[in-house]
Amino acid sequence: MHKEGVEGYEYYVGINSLSELATKEDRVVVLNMLGKESSGVTPVSHVYSGGNIVFGTGPGKSGKSLPTKIGNIPCYNSIKEGLAAGHKFNTVVVYLPPSGVKDGVAEAVRENPDLKKVIVITEKVSVKDQRTIRAICQSNGIDLFGGNCLGLADAWNEVRIGGALGGSNPEESLLKGSIAIYSNSGNFTTTIAVYLSTQGWGTTTSVSSGKDIYIQYGPKEFFPALNNDDRSKAAVLYCEPGGYYEQDLDLKKPLVACVVGRWKAKLTKACGHAGSLAGSGDDAEAKEKWFMDYFGVDGIYTPENPKFTKKGALVTNIAHIPEALTRVMDANGIKPDFEPTGNLALKPWFGNNQGLSLPAELDLPIVEAMAPYNEQIKQLDKQVGAQFSRETLKDTSGASMMDPKTQVSKIHGASILDATKYSFESNLVFALTKQRPEEYGEKLANLVLNMHVNQHGQPTLVAAQAARDNGNSPNTVFSSAVAILGKKAVQKELEAASALLDLFQLTPLKNPSEDFDYKDVLKEAANHKDSLLASGEDPCAPKMLEWMSSVPGGKSVFFKFLSDFGKEQGGTVSKEAIFAATWVTLGWNSLKTKKISKDTLVNLSWYSRIYSLMVGVAAPAEKHQEGSFCGVKFEDMCGFSFTKTAFLSLMGREPSEKELFEFQVLLGLIITNGPGTISAQGSKGAVSADGPEQPSRVQINKSFIGFLTHTGFAHGGNGYEAAAYLIKLFKDTSLKDPADANHGLDLEKIAMDAASDYGAYKKKQKELGNLDYGKIPCVNHPVFKGKDVNLDPREEFVSSLFKEKGIYNVFLDFYHNLVQGLFKTKVSKNVYCVNVDAVIAVILLKMVWADFKAGNLPESEIENASFATFLFGRMIGCAAEIDDHMNRGKNMDTRTPASKCVYVG
Repeated sequence: MHKEGVEGYEYYVGINSLSELATKEDRVVVLNMLGKESSGVTPVSHVYSGGNIVFGTGPGKSGKSLPTKIGNIPCYNSIKEGLAAGHKFNTVVVYLPPSGVKDGVAEAVRENPDLKKVIVITEKVSVKDQRTIRAICQSNGIDLFGGNCLGLADAWNEVRIGGALGGSNPEESLLKGSIAIYSNSGNFTTTIAVYLSTQGWGTTTSVSSGKDIYIQYGPKEFFPALNNDDRSKAAVLYCEPGGYYEQDLDLKKPLVACVVGRWKAKLTKACGHAGSLAGSGDDAEAKEKWFMDYFGVDGIYTPENPKFTKKGALVTNIAHIPEALTRVMDANGIKPDFEPTGNLALKPWFGNNQGLSLPAELDLPIVEAMAPYNEQIKQLDKQVGAQFSRETLKDTSGASMMDPKTQVSKIHGASILDATKYSFESNLVFALTKQRPEEYGEKLANLVLNMHVNQHGQPTLVAAQAARDNGNSPNTVFSSAVAILGKKAVQKELEAASALLDLFQLTPLKNPSEDFDYKDVLKEAANHKDSLLASGEDPCAPKMLEWMSSVPGGKSVFFKFLSDFGKEQGGTVSKEAIFAATWVTLGWNSLKTKKISKDTLVNLSWYSRIYSLMVGVAAPAEKHQEGSFCGVKFEDMCGFSFTKTAFLSLMGREPSEKELFEFQVLLGLIITNGPGTISAQGSKGAVSADGPEQPSRVQINKSFIGFLTHTGFAHGGNGYEAAAYLIKLFKDTSLKDPADANHGLDLEKIAMDAASDYGAYKKKQKELGNLDYGKIPCVNHPVFKGKDVNLDPREEFVSSLFKEKGIYNVFLDFYHNLVQGLFKTKVSKNVYCVNVDAVIAVILLKMVWADFKAGNLPESEIENASFATFLFGRMIGCAAEIDDHMNRGKNMDTRTPASKCVYVG
């Protein structure tokens, strides 16, 4: 039988004033109370409301209860059972699954004639079921709210019915005041309440309407109740596209309306709330127009362009609601409810600009957190350096990746194409510190890297030369030397780095170049005498410290500290300590910004020694003389870039400026092809076998050997195939200088002849049934194919870079003619790409061509130079993999489970 409701409606509405929505007298039953969502939210609602929930239901849950701070809430199998136990209620909150909502509401209505309110929290209830639920409630005089809502809350009554309005601490979010809130978004209902407090406004009643297809308690029900609520002086409405609920409002109090969702105008499927999909004339812009017409304004309120009247204002950014409301209320002569609490400015408790220089508006100041978080953050600040969680890193890396679409690899998020623009030494530092050194840093790196290239009189050189003399490839030659550079060989450097870390890690020093008062550190440093001072006289050490301290363009507090420490102790600072201080300088900012770990910082010296060793032993023993390397005196080489030194080691001569740039590009291209490459797998496997969970046990030199032994003639040495192909075509020509664009050769004819010869060879092999015939190296690619004209974006990038620098390479020019020739002679159906491997081959061949033509360099040495060049570039990427696996990996995590191994009989 139809019950009497509020006058003025064609349908039943039982709520006359917002003050009646959520009261202390309401007694609540929660359907599916012990479900996942309800069991977290309901206890908070119960405690905040002073114990308004009488029981809950759940099939098969009779006898169980939901614990709360003020006592347990009993649970029954059904409403009927709860009523039989003597409980009375007038409100039902529904947490049932969508398919069960209709039956749950029907049961509540059928069993309890005193039911007044039903609040459906559940989302995605079918339209058909929503209609049925509406009809049931209407015919029985019951107010229906939802679905897909968070319910109701009243700050005056301190009552919350339904979901999580006000969050886990509603008493902090829902402050008593004079503003009512109506919102399609449950979470934004709370957000708006908190935002209002920053301008001194509290709330009366908050309604989370939900935004399913049907909104059962809409603005047309809300605003008359607002008009009749003496507590509420104004309202805030937050709405989304879809539906005509907000049109033609009857409102007697000021309103700030926030309309969002312009971006949804072109959607054909609901994104977010099911009901926020606009139909005809009910998108965001249409709703904005409704409100602008109602308010009598010609635009949206923004702080820069405040459009409002006494009736209200329209905003599209919830952050503008508090200011707009204050302006509207002031126009009506109404003051805020209390003093503003806080503001909407971002107040980060943590900050890290990652070394970037940000404009002032983006460089947010760090504020002290509220208690007890401020003390916790102070403890966190004492955790120096990055601390990575360990995980299985088989076929996984935190250092490198390859984009399967572009085939462009990245190291620490930076493209190898970008890496070609940086020097060898810059890339070596970046691989470990994850930060590019500035000019001063590069100068320091060059000094320490060049310092240990010459291996004269060292067992490392003896081992390398013995391996070379016995016919081994460059990777094996390098391995022989690297095996000798074990932890004991660098122990003093590691101890010195550890000492500096121990002394400075808890100081406020962030950048080694800043002025820093270390007098307190000096007092503690006496405990590290053995690590920082030489055991006897060392005439080279003072000169070395003077060099490092006088590098132009910058300064380091660590060098100044060592100098003062030596004077205070009356001793000589050791060369190893100065060497370590250089790498601590290079890595300190990365440590303090938590890019690298403390283990990485300490080990930088070991990596450096290995870098220098590998570059050094690329040159035969006779090139290592006391005081000189490849004919260059040590003093002169200290002024070299490490890129130049690497070229010198490979070619036995100094490069021209253009050659140096080409060599830099070549090394950058080779850095990494992601963690799946054999070389990366070798380095990672070596770390995994030592056990990275105890980083001190990992032998970094052995890990480099893992990389080296996982290169070979098919992976690393294969770059020579293209060089050999080009030598065959050009060795009997008049070509003298591959860098001279006026070479006088008919490249098109050479390319057409080569294409025709290959076409004839290919045809004959197919006639013989041999489908495994030889391919022309460095043309075509399994990814960059299928178009009329195919391009490898990596090769395109380098060609463009060389053109920009005015660098010509006849061999690269030939390759572009060759792919056209293959198409013109119908060997290929389309124009193949010249792939990036060709770039590597042509740069190298160009560098050695003069010596080869003069008879000073046999083809076998070109192959060795090609292989060694690959090792130089790839050691950058593999160093990053080694360090990453040491910090993140688990013991033996690269092994393959037996279940995935297959025996082939």
